[in-house]
Amino acid sequence: MSGHPTGQHDEGRITGSADGGPAGPGDNGPAGPDDGGPAGPGDDGPGGGAGRCRAILSVPATEEKRILRAFDRGADELVFDLEDAVAPQRKDDARALLAGVLAEILARPRAGGAGVSVRVNAIRSPWCHLDIAACVAAGDGPLSLVIPKVSDAGDLAFVERLLDGIIAATGRTAPVRVQALIENAEGLSRVAEIAAHGGRLEGLILGYADLGASLGRAPSTPPQRWLYVQDQVLTAARAHGLRAIDGPYLGTADDAGLRAAAEHARELGYDGKWVIHPAQIGTVRETFTAGPEEVARARAVLAALADAHRRGAGAVGLDGEMIDEALAVAARRVLARAR
Repeated sequence: MSGHPTGQHDEGRITGSADGGPAGPGDNGPAGPDDGGPAGPGDDGPGGGAGRCRAILSVPATEEKRILRAFDRGADELVFDLEDAVAPQRKDDARALLAGVLAEILARPRAGGAGVSVRVNAIRSPWCHLDIAACVAAGDGPLSLVIPKVSDAGDLAFVERLLDGIIAATGRTAPVRVQALIENAEGLSRVAEIAAHGGRLEGLILGYADLGASLGRAPSTPPQRWLYVQDQVLTAARAHGLRAIDGPYLGTADDAGLRAAAEHARELGYDGKWVIHPAQIGTVRETFTAGPEEVARARAVLAALADAHRRGAGAVGLDGEMIDEALAVAARRVLARAR
């Protein structure tokens, strides 16, 4: 499977250490403000009020040292994995370990730091409800739960009801958000329904390996042949103001295949991408971060359109191109990805 550098990788079948080395180039801090004026719902990048999500590192929830070290790697978000990265006989131990570490992590001020997420086990497994209860009760800090193999909006409704009870029992005040992994044929066929669920849902994640198995598609299938699926997930996310996250690249190296897969997802309109090794973080962050030329053009577009609006015009020419509100939406997205 690892011999196909342009393929995709299952979000939990980790083949490299999540603390295996420093991030690459391009890890250069938070973005500046969007100075182009307010955007409408869903117009300016990730939804749900969450932070940056360019590079999201998956980390097995099996060792305290690895979990804590992940915060130094430069990812925008960390997903501590209780599902595929943990063997069935170790589920209870991993859950208890992660809950203990979360009690410390969630108590810290993390201004500008990586977001904290947990991939729990699938609904209808023996562990899902236990994972959610333990992680949400562990501490009163912002937390996102990644729900694997979401098949319909009913799965999210179950999670919502469970969270309502846990939060009522613990008195938790910090937000708990939910992300839905689209990784089976049922979920893909109902992705619009899932995205429309609302509630605590903040994003959709495309999970290639399990979805490929569900569809009968080879793990080595390159990103470009997933275009129909990618567009379905992206469109559903955008229609409901959610962030859209691409699944991880197959290999653990920072190579041309990784960059090509990240560039493909970015060009489609995705907000970010999961990574399975710290060496990949820099390249993915750089790919999903707007460069100086893009930022300058976006600011010029917004300034020209603002000037046109002050003069009562709905559109204006700029460097031989007609600028209207549709291009302003794109410009705001660029500024949301700015360095």
